[in-house]
Amino acid sequence: MTPRSDHTHAATLKRLEKASGELAAAAIARMDEQLPWYRAMPPEHRSWIGLVAQAGIAAFTEWFRHPGTPQAISTDVFGTAPRELTRAITLRQTVEMVRTTIEVMETAIDDVAAPGEERVLREALLVYAREIAFATAQVYAQAAEARGAWDARLESLVVNAVLSGEADEGALSRAAALGWSSPDHVCVILGTAPDGDSELTVEAIRRAARHAKLQVLTGVLGDRLIVVAGGSPDPLKAAKSLIGPFARGPVVAGPVVGDLLAANSSAQAAVAGLKACGAWQDAPRPVLADDLLPERAIAGDPAAREQLVEEIYRPLEEAGSALLETLSVYLEQASSLEGAARMLFVHPNTVRYRLRRVTDVTGWSPSDVRSAFTLRIALILGRLTEAEPRS
Repeated sequence: MTPRSDHTHAATLKRLEKASGELAAAAIARMDEQLPWYRAMPPEHRSWIGLVAQAGIAAFTEWFRHPGTPQAISTDVFGTAPRELTRAITLRQTVEMVRTTIEVMETAIDDVAAPGEERVLREALLVYAREIAFATAQVYAQAAEARGAWDARLESLVVNAVLSGEADEGALSRAAALGWSSPDHVCVILGTAPDGDSELTVEAIRRAARHAKLQVLTGVLGDRLIVVAGGSPDPLKAAKSLIGPFARGPVVAGPVVGDLLAANSSAQAAVAGLKACGAWQDAPRPVLADDLLPERAIAGDPAAREQLVEEIYRPLEEAGSALLETLSVYLEQASSLEGAARMLFVHPNTVRYRLRRVTDVTGWSPSDVRSAFTLRIALILGRLTEAEPRS
């Protein structure tokens, strides 16, 4: 049974107080002998552990004096340096430290207890060991909660910086603190956030990312779920791997960029694509922001307009007027080879050859309905651009 009053076991208490220093020294010596990780630690960390071991033995002495007060154990033992302790050593290592200290105290019971009170001291130590185990779990749980809340705020800052175009070396430093190892391929994926706890959504994204071997920085901003994904050169493949936690509705993947500092361009493309996605009713899910270039251009996205002109119209213009003329006539003739050939006074095979050249130059096939629409918008924008200096 445990002690029932402050004075019942005064002799044992007195001997315990006297032996506290020796017990702490013996516990430290046994850790040094049996725990390799303790020996490998820098002196500062070992001193923290020594303080905690001494505090643990002192707390047991006080608890033995006033039994039934377990609520003070966490403060008495871990109050010396709780934050430093949880950062310096893992929970497993802390358990090993506590076990070693308890074992040292247990082996000394016969020497410390007054004659006839060995069983009382042993039972008290068992109860104290249970309480110290709970206290250890509580300290690490609180540290984990605080660290998780801090990490969430830090991650939100990084994601906001990417979206706003304010990502700098400070954002890189914060991302590195979250485990981001600066992968070569980065893209931003955007969609609607599901209802409910945003923390559960973020954790679901992280699980999907671990399964797909991707690095992610993610957050819920308003009704949007934003994911900065790194490690895949294929943005569509990355989006498909992470699409599960998104709510119903369009999910848009921005183009791949080289690093986190350049991710704003991917984010802006994804934002513009999400706004314009409603104009393409049959859009796949997920969809690339680059596949939404015509809708984005019509919606007023200047980056999409410039991209269509620079990646389609300019290369065709540089390839010779025949390609531009043939493509324009072909599209005007409802994609009819024969009709275009008659209008151009050439053989249909010539039209067919020039259209293949259009595909080679731009990457878009005039014979595909969706590609033809994109090419038509690019031609219109290119002509408008050509007309601007003269207007």
